[in-house]
Amino acid sequence: MSQLLIRGKWVDGESTQTLTEKFQGRVYGQMAVASATQVDEAVTGALAGVQASSLSPYERFQILAQAARLTEGRMAVLSGLMRDEAGFTKPDADNEVRRCVQTLELSADEAKRLNGELVPMEAAAGMKNRLGFTVRVPRGVICAITPFNSPLNTVAHKVAPALAGGNAVVLKPSNLTPLTAVELCKILLEAGLPPALLALVNGAGTQIGRQLLQDQRIAYYAFTGSTQVGREIQQAAGLRGTQLELGSIASTIVCHDADIDMAVPKIVNAGFRKAGQVCTSVQRLFVDRRIAAKFIPKFVAAAKAAKAGDPADPATIIGPMISAHHAQRATAWVQEAVAAGATVLTGGVCEGNVMPATVLTGVTDTMRVYSEEIFAPVLSILEFDTIDEAVRRANDSPYGLAAGLFTSDLSTALQTARRLHFGGVHVNEASSARVDVMPFGGVKDSGFGREGPSYAIREMTEERLITVAY
Repeated sequence: MSQLLIRGKWVDGESTQTLTEKFQGRVYGQMAVASATQVDEAVTGALAGVQASSLSPYERFQILAQAARLTEGRMAVLSGLMRDEAGFTKPDADNEVRRCVQTLELSADEAKRLNGELVPMEAAAGMKNRLGFTVRVPRGVICAITPFNSPLNTVAHKVAPALAGGNAVVLKPSNLTPLTAVELCKILLEAGLPPALLALVNGAGTQIGRQLLQDQRIAYYAFTGSTQVGREIQQAAGLRGTQLELGSIASTIVCHDADIDMAVPKIVNAGFRKAGQVCTSVQRLFVDRRIAAKFIPKFVAAAKAAKAGDPADPATIIGPMISAHHAQRATAWVQEAVAAGATVLTGGVCEGNVMPATVLTGVTDTMRVYSEEIFAPVLSILEFDTIDEAVRRANDSPYGLAAGLFTSDLSTALQTARRLHFGGVHVNEASSARVDVMPFGGVKDSGFGREGPSYAIREMTEERLITVAY
């Protein structure tokens, strides 16, 4: 059973919640649920911890570097846990661990090179013999609220840069995947992190999440989740800092001169890995009509070959969705689209929580599979005649997190990338292409702020100006 981490100690919650794995429904653990008093104590302890902390940047580097080594050594344990919690296949789970290791390493490095800049005070009239410079200082208590679809690496992307910057963290992971977060917290403590700098609480977002938002002692919120909840966080945060990675309808464009053999496997992976439950999963695939007759059969064949089923089976590519409710909703949206004139080229029917790779054509702008984030292994192919049309349709969304573009023409690539209104545009990669060192975040209703340790650490610290007259 999981416990809560409050004031440097692992404690029981006021109640527990049973956790079941996503393929067969087997019980694999219990989640401790925090009381309102325990949440308050978690923030109190974190505030006291950061105020008393004397860790140097080098010591923070050492702790996070050691946490990376410990995480790397526990791949089998963490992978197995994510198979149960999130329904990840072994390749997806192992990759989540490898990326977490890299995120911890990058954050460790940033702890050593976080610095300010020299201000040229004497460039102004009358400022002779005056020195000015800036330094980066911790904000204080950072609240991290994380999702189920990346239960290890997204937690690391919020917690590790916050700690690297000298802050304390109160972590509230998803109720659907709490135990992976518990293991990462244990690793950080084992690596030498002072326990007072980290707290973990579990519970319903409508209760615990809102209590955390109302607590004015928290200086900054780092959140990944729905746009609806993101709006609530931003409204409650007021003048306090936020980093919000929210909803998405990700598009990828395949031009007439694209390398089809390169594009197909990348897009299949981006559309269906983690059962399509990734904010950057390809949902709209725009294909130049001139190559559609060649591209679509190859793509559908590759989608059909992506085995869906038991995540414990090494041959499985697409594991179960996070719940029966999510699978039923995705199926209903596909059925609605078919009733309105869309065609299913493959997939479309769930068995339990498992939905195979599903490819649609004949989709219109009014169908929910096109106009709303489906968060499932469902992809719609839409043919276009001109690149202007593809850009317009890709941009025609309230969201703007990431887009992909396949072309062999450098001019097309650079000009189109500037016109696509997304936080990231990946040329000759699909929309979900991500390296943990890069800035990651969206525009429009996909939120603002950037993950990526070197970018996040600056958002999670404050710039302070110091001047000296001599």
